[in-house]
Amino acid sequence: MEQTDQQADEAFREQCRRQMDRPLALRIKYGFNRVYKPVLDDAPWRSFDSMAEYREWCEKNLPEYLGFQRAK
Repeated sequence: MEQTDQQADEAFREQCRRQMDRPLALRIKYGFNRVYKPVLDDAPWRSFDSMAEYREWCEKNLPEYLGFQRAK
């Protein structure tokens, strides 16, 4: 059975209420997740002499879906 928009909204609100009942430490613990980011996570650090150099590196090396390309 498919939910109506109103049922989906109410289910979401109920989920939010349950989450707010958790202690703050648990909300923080489960509120973040570690996701591997190709290229970015492959080196411990990188250094650039200028912002222009950094932006150029991002455009050449990072997948577009990560969102590090210049706005068009």
